[in-house]
Amino acid sequence: MLEKPNRTNPTHGLRASTPRVCAACVAAAVAASLAACSLVGPPSQAHDTSVRTAPPAPGPPPREMQGRDATLARALKPILPGGSTRLAVAVVDLDSADQQVASYRADDPFDTASISKLGILAALLLQAQDEDRALTAAEREDAEEMIRTSDNPAANTLWQTIGEADGLDAAHHRLGLKATKGGPGTSWGLTQTTAHDQVQLLRALFASGPATPRPPKGLNAASRAYIRRLMSEITDEQDWGISAARSPGSRWALKNGWNQRTTTGRWTINSTGHIIVHSHRYLISILSNGNPTMKAGVTLTEHASRAAIGAATTQTRPWPHQH
Repeated sequence: MLEKPNRTNPTHGLRASTPRVCAACVAAAVAASLAACSLVGPPSQAHDTSVRTAPPAPGPPPREMQGRDATLARALKPILPGGSTRLAVAVVDLDSADQQVASYRADDPFDTASISKLGILAALLLQAQDEDRALTAAEREDAEEMIRTSDNPAANTLWQTIGEADGLDAAHHRLGLKATKGGPGTSWGLTQTTAHDQVQLLRALFASGPATPRPPKGLNAASRAYIRRLMSEITDEQDWGISAARSPGSRWALKNGWNQRTTTGRWTINSTGHIIVHSHRYLISILSNGNPTMKAGVTLTEHASRAAIGAATTQTRPWPHQH
């Protein structure tokens, strides 16, 4: 097990920006961590979601939402993959007047892979709040391994502790998620979610105001701060995805997920979290599947992160699509 340096920032609960390492180094580090975040559960439980389509929309969105979503779609167009690769993005500027979500295919269903570990920890903390207790030493150790290094055995243990899918679904319901369904049996990585739901989960962790459920329904301040801190203390090999949108002085807190499908050999690559860019706080969720390689999926999420923040930002500077 790698030593995990403490990068806690007590003010923001976010990781500070550091110089970007070369693409080859990132690829090598990511490849080295594949074994730590493979999908759990028997291969027979795996199913391919690359051919799924979004459910029919209930009706046209308001004009202002059409404009916001159209702006995001234009920003993403140059980097959209072809073939069977699918992408969904949702982003919100917490410092905007309306805090509305800009979305691209954000209601399409995707497997979570390891981003479901955020929901597992939220469920554990909600159950501890209901029981009016602190996490045990063993629970805290598993939680920290599960988020910082994306450790699967730790996630397996806590998945059982929360009551597997039933416990996860109950926590998600309390936090306002509407379209997320816990994975079958031991397969927490096959939890189905949408980019919209993942941004709602992030609101429960990072936002303030009426959009955030309050105790006894939601996470209390200490629980929210704990999850934010762990998301800001990820190990270096986990530092990819939404953090690619960083600018000088940026801070971020994230959770990534990846899995190679046994049926197709293609990759699910997801990145979700909070990032401060040019003094604005953004929540962003990027989900993808059908990627031909892990490297291609990581590159896609990073390009999408830059494009999404560029579309949402009030700044006028251009946002590149390439490193």
